[in-house]
Amino acid sequence: ALTAERARVLDYLNANSESNLLKVVEEELLEKVETELLEKESSGCRALLQNDKSEDLQRMFRLFSRLEASNNNANASANPTSAGLQPIAAIVQDFITNQGMDVVQRRQARLDGGEKDKNDDPKFVKAMIELHEKYLGVVKRDFSGHSYFQKALKDAFCEIINRNVGNFTNAELMSTFCDRILKSGGEKLNESEIEEQLDRIVQLFSYLTDKDLFAEIYRNQLAKRLLSQRSTSDDAEKLMIAKLKVQCGTQFTSKMEGMLADLAVGSQQRQKFKQKMQEKAGSVRLDFGVQVLTTGFWPTYKSPEVTLTEDMSTCMQVFREWHEQEHQKRKLSWVLTQGSASVMATFGKKTYDLQVATLQAIALDALSGGPTFTLEDLAQRLNLEDAILKPLMHSLSCGKYKVIQKTPANSKINAGDKFTANVKFSSNMRKLRIPMASLDSSFNTKKVEEDRTIAIEAAIVRIMKARKTLQHQQLLSEVLAQLSFFNPNPRVVKKRIEGLIDREYLERSPDNSGVYNYLA
Repeated sequence: ALTAERARVLDYLNANSESNLLKVVEEELLEKVETELLEKESSGCRALLQNDKSEDLQRMFRLFSRLEASNNNANASANPTSAGLQPIAAIVQDFITNQGMDVVQRRQARLDGGEKDKNDDPKFVKAMIELHEKYLGVVKRDFSGHSYFQKALKDAFCEIINRNVGNFTNAELMSTFCDRILKSGGEKLNESEIEEQLDRIVQLFSYLTDKDLFAEIYRNQLAKRLLSQRSTSDDAEKLMIAKLKVQCGTQFTSKMEGMLADLAVGSQQRQKFKQKMQEKAGSVRLDFGVQVLTTGFWPTYKSPEVTLTEDMSTCMQVFREWHEQEHQKRKLSWVLTQGSASVMATFGKKTYDLQVATLQAIALDALSGGPTFTLEDLAQRLNLEDAILKPLMHSLSCGKYKVIQKTPANSKINAGDKFTANVKFSSNMRKLRIPMASLDSSFNTKKVEEDRTIAIEAAIVRIMKARKTLQHQQLLSEVLAQLSFFNPNPRVVKKRIEGLIDREYLERSPDNSGVYNYLA
């Protein structure tokens, strides 16, 4: 219709009048009634978005793009107009935000309805991914990827993704969703599906304010996958780290890359040590292997001074002597809470292969042969405190596979409880994996805060070193602009400035207390 009208203008009217006529028509038919047209209940912008009217949205975009073009041509000199695409983008942003808040409220309703609050909520994360995919498609297809609508999508999801519900942040929910994808036995996906899901979760990650919190949680979960050898594939792990690196830079992923490098180097070391163990085959009865980790790359773990079995102590001494010969200036500290063991256990006439943690293997060895111990006896025998011993014994006596019999037979571990090997234990499967609750939290809040403090102080010093003198508000603005991994509280930044003044990195100007000088 518009093409036909343009042809008639050329046929019947002076061609020089076309631009003026178009301007008047656009003003009368579009600009003056834009708000009314966009807000119509049955055919306005919200209704079209609600009903997925893709063609109508494209038509609306093309029509109101004309106002954008005419405004640009007129240069909108002193008073830039709000007509054109900006009002549509504002409605789109508001609509997407409301849709996202509906997803958040549905999670809240499930929790209020009695559903257990866990750090694993794939239903919520998948709903967020689907919502983002849908409106990313709308922006690209119906609004031609225009910058106004890209900003509307970004601003909407920045608000949605940073709205936490329950005891766990969205950063933790998203990291745990990645863990499900990358862990063997989690989501059943092929390679292309894994890559697609990782792409989508990284898109959501880009809207997170607390990216450093996500990194800390993700690093802990990555370490657990790697050390328990439950990662789907090394390629998938490297792929995710590469995506995070593109999004946030080398500094963000350096520790994760270091963890993977440790394992690659460790495989060569294990081969050398295996040859050493074969030489001592007569004196060592265990198939023993050690993974050496670089302290700076890996999370900090609890390391109790547990009383080891005689065979374990012998193997560890052999490794210690070999390692000192190979690497004279390196200090070893053992982290037995992260080890694993394969224990051959016979109940009745049937033998089982129990896949357990090192601490579980030590406890099983203590109860091997049929002795009965109280909780206090085991604590003394194994040299373990209750905070570690209780979850350890719970995993063996109250879980799916009750290889240890507990008296009384309930699901709580209390003082005075007695433990002995469960002679009546049986299972249809020969190989059994007996999980144990983690003794370490999924992330260390204190460490995150310490890292943030260091990052804030480094940003302040970096800025002041370049600028020499700055007003408080200017320094605050530049610090907030530089810190992309989290959003610091201005009060915290002020406190760090005071700390740097006390340590004589900065000083207040003698002429104006609101101005800081850099001290070389």
